[in-house]
Amino acid sequence: MPLMVDIAFILNGRAVKASVLASEPALTTLRERFDLAAAKLACGEGECGACTIIVDGASLNSCLMPAVDLDGREVVSVEGLWTEDGADPVQQAFIDLGAVQCGFCTPGMIAQAHYLVSKNPALSEDDIRRGLEGNICRCTGYTKIIDAVASAAHAGKA
Repeated sequence: MPLMVDIAFILNGRAVKASVLASEPALTTLRERFDLAAAKLACGEGECGACTIIVDGASLNSCLMPAVDLDGREVVSVEGLWTEDGADPVQQAFIDLGAVQCGFCTPGMIAQAHYLVSKNPALSEDDIRRGLEGNICRCTGYTKIIDAVASAAHAGKA
């Protein structure tokens, strides 16, 4: 019988609990136990960024993080960036500047961009490029993504 572990953490601003498999990735917990489907499993090796979430203020690959490590922490998925007031400034910049094509990488890209802008609203284009290196997009060529992150950064918001 698989070992189950009870965990409790803050997810998108609310306290949650779950029983998870000891070997379960955080990505699986978010998708299957909390119906948060934005973060995606793509490479499963932490190379593409499609599964990026924010944990205790740091961007992490949820495909590599064991769900048991969520216990006692604060987790923000891209769904948690949207508020009753609407889109987060980074999300809005992606919308306004057309920084989305197929949308597969977008949630992870936005989570990473939100992290970057929240840590340094004075980002240069080189800072943005380096900060997004772990997030792969096969559709846009990155120009509009970089423009969107720069726009959000220059607005000083995240």
